[in-house]
Amino acid sequence: MSKIAITGCCGLLGQKLVRFLSKGNDVIGFDLLDEFPDKKYDIKYELVDIAELGQIAAAVKEYKPEYLINCAGITDVDSCEKQKGLAYMVNDNGVQNLVEACGDSSIKLIQLSTDYIFDGENGPFSEEDKPNPLGYYGITKLNAEKVIRNELKNYIIVRTNVLYGTGVDLRKNFVDWVLGKIQEGKSLPVVTDQYNNPTLADNLAEAIAELISIDFRGVIHFGGKDYLSRYKFAKAIAEVFSLNADLIQPILTEELKQRALRPLRGGVKTDKAEKILKTKPLSVRDGLRIVKEQIELELVD
Repeated sequence: MSKIAITGCCGLLGQKLVRFLSKGNDVIGFDLLDEFPDKKYDIKYELVDIAELGQIAAAVKEYKPEYLINCAGITDVDSCEKQKGLAYMVNDNGVQNLVEACGDSSIKLIQLSTDYIFDGENGPFSEEDKPNPLGYYGITKLNAEKVIRNELKNYIIVRTNVLYGTGVDLRKNFVDWVLGKIQEGKSLPVVTDQYNNPTLADNLAEAIAELISIDFRGVIHFGGKDYLSRYKFAKAIAEVFSLNADLIQPILTEELKQRALRPLRGGVKTDKAEKILKTKPLSVRDGLRIVKEQIELELVD
């Protein structure tokens, strides 16, 4: 049994990690809510802000985890452009605080990173490709990676992209947004020129659990099996859920006039992960079928 702390445990990936890692491990959750939202899991939980060094240092000292998985972060890329101070405080300085809290101990830090550290000129990207972020979100995540790699020896950096899945009291992800609009009978514009390999959060959580079990160290990419446009992804969502795909309208990124630049051909190559892990990337349709089953089970409960 290992003692594992998860920051940002109330988010989508955090909840999935609690589910996978609670089996046979002692899991401690840190986040900013009053309590852990998923009542199916009785874990130790404490309100901790990673942007406050005193709080995270005290929590690490008290619980003495062997592993610290950082799922906390500001991931809304437009908000990061609008509120750069907040983005820096959490995504950059918050990770510096985690590094400091782990630095004098044997704690392994597992950091979640993103394909947004790349420019999207020629994706999907491998672990060896040179980062060149287009926006402030990517800059903060790349800075966090640099701090970890410069200051720690015992770490895993997992880069992923376009997370989707179900959970309790979560901010809407792309799948939620598409389902909501179509179920309301509203047309929705979806970009045809942004490419990624969407990642089921359950699949990623299982991969992270395996990376811990095999004592992996270093940088690794994990994403879905299929590389496709957001438009094609939205169409697949409608088809798997037997909804009206005709409501999905093609649009180009430049027409949306978004605050933050997006890497157009993003995504991550998973060759390295597929060589060393038993957990394999899921196809979009397999991932969406799992989401559909989970939603149906929630409705029954």
